Amino acid sequence: MRQQPLPYRIALGGTLASFCLLFLFITGVLPMFYLIMPMLCSLLILIMAETTSPYWAFIMYLAVGVLSLFITPNKDASLIFILFGHYPLLRPYLSRIRPGILRILIKLLIFNLCIGCYFGMVIFLFGMAEFLENLGEFGKYGAYILAGCLNVMFLSYDFSLVTGMEFYRVKVLPKLHLQV
Repeated sequence: MRQQPLPYRIALGGTLASFCLLFLFITGVLPMFYLIMPMLCSLLILIMAETTSPYWAFIMYLAVGVLSLFITPNKDASLIFILFGHYPLLRPYLSRIRPGILRILIKLLIFNLCIGCYFGMVIFLFGMAEFLENLGEFGKYGAYILAGCLNVMFLSYDFSLVTGMEFYRVKVLPKLHLQV
């Protein structure tokens, strides 16, 4: 990877960060996308890391995380992005772990820690504890069913990051005429 000049890195980071904020803002208008849009933002962070460096991608992640708390109306999407938006930066290091089953288990552990923090914050900070009590018998098993579904969704998200980056490298990057 060729080192890009500082104005290029700043401009690219600002542009990708504005797209991330736009995606997170869209969740206020279309709340059913509160999981999809943070995933698209993480793909943009991965593109920033690939084009410049993980350092600049981390700065972009921090900027988007802080600004999303103030700008976006859907705080759920912002919270998901803040708690899990760092995953694309960890992914290259996690992909070096051998054997493959250990790599998948560590990825799932990181995901479950982040999602556990998210649900803990939503339930206890936003006063949703009585909601869990009202679920009754379904509440006991519903959490396990939800966790299983979220883990399957995470594995498909992880695969989507790989295919999204491959699409970026093969189709988009050559058309931009960048020397990365």
